[in-house]
Amino acid sequence: MGKVTVSPKFQVVIPKEVREQIGVKVGMKLEIITFGNRMELIPIEPIKKLRGSLSGINSKIDREGDRF
Repeated sequence: MGKVTVSPKFQVVIPKEVREQIGVKVGMKLEIITFGNRMELIPIEPIKKLRGSLSGINSKIDREGDRF
């Protein structure tokens, strides 16, 4: 990937190649997760974008006779 520099205000610029690869847009919300000395930025997708993503999934669950 690319390298970034932390500004005096602790800001970084996401390189253009990375922005285009994962589809980061202006105003998009990102969640930051840390693992030891590593951090990850994860795009937060609107819940409406998930609509229809599970269509066709088998939701039948075999249950014991006394469970409803």
